[in-house]
Amino acid sequence: MHGAAMVGKHIHDSAQINHRFQCRYIDLGTSSSVDESGKKPLKKVGRYCKIMATSIKQLLSFNPNITYLTLTAQGMGFYKDAIIALWAKILGGQTVYHFHNKGVKTKQHRWFDNLLYRIIFKNAKVILLSPSLYEDVQKYVKEEDVYYCENGIPELPETNASKEKNNETVEILFLSNLIETKGVYDLLEACAHLKDRDIPFDCIFVGKEGDISEMEFNKTVHEKGIENFVTYVGPKYGEEKYEAFRSADIFVLYSYLDCFPLVVLEAMQFGLPVVASPEGGIPDMVTEGKTGYLVPHHAPEKLADSLQTLIENKNLRKKLGEKGRERFSEKFTMNAFENRFADIMDRID
Repeated sequence: MHGAAMVGKHIHDSAQINHRFQCRYIDLGTSSSVDESGKKPLKKVGRYCKIMATSIKQLLSFNPNITYLTLTAQGMGFYKDAIIALWAKILGGQTVYHFHNKGVKTKQHRWFDNLLYRIIFKNAKVILLSPSLYEDVQKYVKEEDVYYCENGIPELPETNASKEKNNETVEILFLSNLIETKGVYDLLEACAHLKDRDIPFDCIFVGKEGDISEMEFNKTVHEKGIENFVTYVGPKYGEEKYEAFRSADIFVLYSYLDCFPLVVLEAMQFGLPVVASPEGGIPDMVTEGKTGYLVPHHAPEKLADSLQTLIENKNLRKKLGEKGRERFSEKFTMNAFENRFADIMDRID
């Protein structure tokens, strides 16, 4: 599941939130899986009509003080959510939108989108993942109507975060789908720089094919001559994914279109130093020079510099990883998230 769906499930399952508030939940998803996104339009229309009927029925019978929606920021998803949001504004008390994505600013120049945004955001409250994301909705939402709630993830009982690594060669882990905006090509370019500097390393790419196919990925690897340094192993889930974190020495997510990627928190939980871009709320997770490094967008040579620093200094890797693990335990556990979320709902109510 993607981040918004995971957080929604955590809220749904939270004993603390459900104890503090009387809740009703409606799944607004028209896809039964991520693989179904953009497919089977007729089936989705049927699901959407059912969702609409269920939403109106619940709004009328439950009469909530707060109607909370995880609103899609732009595109067809926004149009779909906007109709539900309009009914919520009419029937459902105070409307609260929780954004796990961004893109309002990129569409606000369109007259129809601008009109819808003005209607949807009027008198609404907004929850964002980071203050750095406020500019995306600044045109429509006053600062006093915005609340900030950093995500959290469940703590695993055993991560072996403090266990010594026995890799003969330092292992760099990329764990996300093969999507260009995740920085895949920039990371491959950084790997080429490391190879040219005679720096030994292994870079493991874990994730499903996205807008980059396995064939295209391997072609780029071959063109850059880094076949002996880079391996794509496909998607991994559950214990296999956790084992990838345990095996790695460094985690990289060089994204330039993210809000608050939960995979960074997973890496921190496993005690890995993180090298990432200063995108969205990532600087709220990764503290420059203390838990990892933040490298400006589209600067693969600088990315290689940061990776080289960590590859050549085992003690530094351990120190930054331990600090990252501590920061995760202090701020980004599921319990910390539930407290933040429930406190915001109390303040809104």
